[in-house]
Amino acid sequence: MPDDVPFFEPNEAPADVPEMNDAGSVAASKRVARPTARRPRGGKRFVVADANDASIYGTRVPPYNAEAEQGLLSAIILSEGGDVLADCQSQKITSETFFRTEHQIVFEAISNLSSEGKPIDTIALMEELRRMGKLEDVGGPGFILELANKAATVVHAPHWREIVKEKYFRRKLIETASMTAESAFSDADDIKNILEKVEKAFFAIAGDNVQDSTYNTSQKNGITARTMVILQKMLQNRDAISGIPSGFPELDAMTFGFHPGQMIVVAARPGMGKTSIALNFIEAALFDKAREKQNKPSRNILLFSLEMTAEDLVQRLFASKSRIDLKRLQRGYGKPEDIEKLYAVKDEYESRSLYIDDLGGQTIMEIRAKARRLHSRKPLDMMVIDYLQLINGTDSRLPREQQIAEASRAIKAMAKEFNIPVIALAQLNRDSDKEDRKPRPSDLRESGSIEQDADVIMLIDINRHRGQKKSATDDEEDKMRNVRERTLIIAKQRNGPTGEIPLHFHSQITRFETPAKNSEVEPEF
Repeated sequence: MPDDVPFFEPNEAPADVPEMNDAGSVAASKRVARPTARRPRGGKRFVVADANDASIYGTRVPPYNAEAEQGLLSAIILSEGGDVLADCQSQKITSETFFRTEHQIVFEAISNLSSEGKPIDTIALMEELRRMGKLEDVGGPGFILELANKAATVVHAPHWREIVKEKYFRRKLIETASMTAESAFSDADDIKNILEKVEKAFFAIAGDNVQDSTYNTSQKNGITARTMVILQKMLQNRDAISGIPSGFPELDAMTFGFHPGQMIVVAARPGMGKTSIALNFIEAALFDKAREKQNKPSRNILLFSLEMTAEDLVQRLFASKSRIDLKRLQRGYGKPEDIEKLYAVKDEYESRSLYIDDLGGQTIMEIRAKARRLHSRKPLDMMVIDYLQLINGTDSRLPREQQIAEASRAIKAMAKEFNIPVIALAQLNRDSDKEDRKPRPSDLRESGSIEQDADVIMLIDINRHRGQKKSATDDEEDKMRNVRERTLIIAKQRNGPTGEIPLHFHSQITRFETPAKNSEVEPEF
């Protein structure tokens, strides 16, 4: 038999295999010797046994993370049950999910206290373990007190929970695969029955690993009740902005702000002010006067800049809010009062939470991991990505269109996962310039998937054919003031009208503003 062909030996395990208890722990004191069958020279050993037998894992340690299990149990105790335990229950965490026997017993005791409506603290937990007759089995009162002090905060509980779940599902896969192999080696059962059992087993694992996202309208205080609360707020606050304000009244009148779960795409040709208008959106969200009147904390916003450095972006933010000519400052022609204004703006931004990540060449997986890590520590209210076509694909061998489509789908998924609006900047191709026409969503570069995934698409264009032509004097005056006329086209909106909004782009302070006299917006449904 060739050396590269594996030789399968059912019921065979290496000699001197460590014995394991029911939970899969290795017994230190006993080691069992298992008989081995003779195999042809060059044959490779493949251990197959019953799921409860130690030979499932052989000499390898089953997948588990004791620190994550301890951290999660400690967070539950620290929060006295609360949201941490509720999240575990909603994610179908049971005592079986834990690997260590003592952790299984502790979680079982916690579940008993929760079902009986009793407080979950160290004293109540030790009393419940005494009632169960298992306090000494877990290590006594000292173990419970040590466990309670493992976590200093509950912020990392979701991360620990996901680790514990992942290790549990890996163990289940190993057990199911082992039983599948054993059944395949045996001639006692029909192949169709084996396939059906295998399909059910793996489907059960996959089903347990899927987050429950189904809502039942017959459930009281469920989705229907929450929807009524939202609708009542709309009726009570007529014409009020229900989402995060954009800073542009006419835009807010059409969108009612940026809403959780939305993917908002802002696209334009290079040099039209994509980054500038995104920074204007961030400023409006951070310095929301209506929110300050209600004594609500400042919003937490995350900005991924794959093109510009953090220093350049902050310079733009400072210049925009203080209304100071950035180019003049960069040439060293600032005035003494400019420094005072800049320090005042600096103090204002230091009292807000804006996170900037300026690492270039990131994949969407890296962006999502960073956002998830930050969101677990400090829940985000909005995210901005500048810009979409600079995101690297996870598989560089795929066509660029497929890589961008993957990033687009992931951005929409992040908006729903974090329940926040995600603003993604994007570039348009040259077609609109070549044809001298208004841009369309189909002009988005490298992917039609962006148009499909986005909830709102805004396109920045020059001011084309709006009424009578400006005189040469007016046009020259605008250039002297560094004012560029722009049109913000709401080309797509799932839950609202489309239309055009005239804006002025003040290039010297990198700021968009609403013109003093606007023509009325004509929304199109």
